[in-house]
Amino acid sequence: MKKVYLIHGWDGSSNNHWFPWLTKELENKKFQVGAFDMPDTENPKIEKWVKYLEQKINPNELNEKTYFVGHSIGCQTILRYLEKLHKHKRIGGCVFVAPWFNLINLDSEELAIAHPWINTSIDFSRISDHCTNFLAIFSDNDPNVHLDEAEKFKKFLGAKVIIKKKQGHFTDEDGVEKIPEILKFLK
Repeated sequence: MKKVYLIHGWDGSSNNHWFPWLTKELENKKFQVGAFDMPDTENPKIEKWVKYLEQKINPNELNEKTYFVGHSIGCQTILRYLEKLHKHKRIGGCVFVAPWFNLINLDSEELAIAHPWINTSIDFSRISDHCTNFLAIFSDNDPNVHLDEAEKFKKFLGAKVIIKKKQGHFTDEDGVEKIPEILKFLK
């Protein structure tokens, strides 16, 4: 049985945006779903978010039928979690929605929160020990993620990239309730 872990974004939850739709679709297809509500979501910290995944996910259960789906800062969380895995475990793949290594159009408070995420390097070779199958989905009008990020995900992770039209940051406010490309990737 395939297992999918869903990691929401900054100031989000497992019950907003397209996560409820995805959870229902996956469960209907007999996938096991782990949807977490990350700690201190208004002020996400790398250490807290990665530690939370380490506490919630048994690394002995990770295998090639395990997938991760992240939104925004949730994507970074997944990468940093994979980077820290000690056991040589291979997973099936990751889907990243509105992922980033750098952000645009932040106010000073947001920039202070994002600063460690933007400026703490990631060892991509450690990640590739655990996963080499990535899909990164971007929007051509995301107010916070420049399309240059798509090239970085191709370069650093070998990700397949999809650029959708007018989906913003893939949130409720943008009217995004489903992302069918995720399901296609996970089949």
